[in-house]
Amino acid sequence: MSTDDLGLADLRLADFRPRSSLRVPFHEVRRPKVPVIDAHNHLGPAFGGDWATRPTAELIATLDESGVEMVVDLDGGQGDELSAEIDRWQVAYPDRVAVFAGLDYDSWATDPAFGDTEASRLRDSARRGARGLKVWKILGLRARDPDGRLVAVDDARLDPLWATAAELDLPVIIHIADPIAFFEPLDPTNERVEELLAHPDWHFWPTRPANAPDAPGFPPFDELLAAFGRLVARHPRTTFVGAHVGCAAEDLRLVGRLLDENPNLSVDIAARLGELGRQPYSARAFFMRHTDRILFGVDMAPDPDIYAIHYRFLETFSESFDYGTELVPGQGRWQIHGLGLPDDILRKVYRDNARRILRLGPP
Repeated sequence: MSTDDLGLADLRLADFRPRSSLRVPFHEVRRPKVPVIDAHNHLGPAFGGDWATRPTAELIATLDESGVEMVVDLDGGQGDELSAEIDRWQVAYPDRVAVFAGLDYDSWATDPAFGDTEASRLRDSARRGARGLKVWKILGLRARDPDGRLVAVDDARLDPLWATAAELDLPVIIHIADPIAFFEPLDPTNERVEELLAHPDWHFWPTRPANAPDAPGFPPFDELLAAFGRLVARHPRTTFVGAHVGCAAEDLRLVGRLLDENPNLSVDIAARLGELGRQPYSARAFFMRHTDRILFGVDMAPDPDIYAIHYRFLETFSESFDYGTELVPGQGRWQIHGLGLPDDILRKVYRDNARRILRLGPP
């Protein structure tokens, strides 16, 4: 029987559903070995799915079911929006939810003193009860100044903001780049082609030549990471958490160097199980070396099934399992392998590091 007879000659990638023939042990972990702090999540209307409208008690029940004692909500925003988010979550459940403020990137295009303005707004956010600041990848990739130029990650005009965060002792969770494939041509060699076809606004291409800020195109990935390193080094009193494994989960040597060179920098693992789990030897060594600088987080709406996959990855030596719950992998067509971390490291990654680094206090 030919492939034509089977209807496979023109099989589309979107229809390909391989079923593994491996016969390996299945390790299900529905609850973590120690209580968890989800240090990177979203509960607001923009990124938090339906949690913005569901009864708040349902969130607490979900966290309890999953062994999560606290979640960091990065959707605070500014002003009245921030106050509303704090009232909904942090005031109602002060020991379960910590709300972080945000920035007003659009206003930079008409405000020559946008760095000072954001510093002032951060003071207001702190007075309203914000527990930290979330900086999104709009910085460096989309936000522009009054002259129409992209604002660089290490733009000196933002120095007042970072200095104010240090003065107020507010940690900064910062996301300044996406996976390397997002900065490469969209062709048959791009390993994230399905994801980028589904989300074309995530594709930062074409890139401009390195160190040519006025040339057309997006900054290259390596230039963004270099600017991030300069920013963190220039503000040693400011606590930075590089979201998504320092925004370079595919290059753990680079992230490791940044951590070695900057004691004020830590990273979270949010939304990067797909990257960490396909390099389990390198990832395990990374966790063992940087035990005190890694925070747990998922960056997906709180869900027991999502948490269970993360626990399985961190706690067991499971082989070749899916890093998500969707039928087709959301990031790339591969599976992941567990790290089997020791209990003392799990305790730090799951909980202790977040309490110390994010100033969340004792349980």
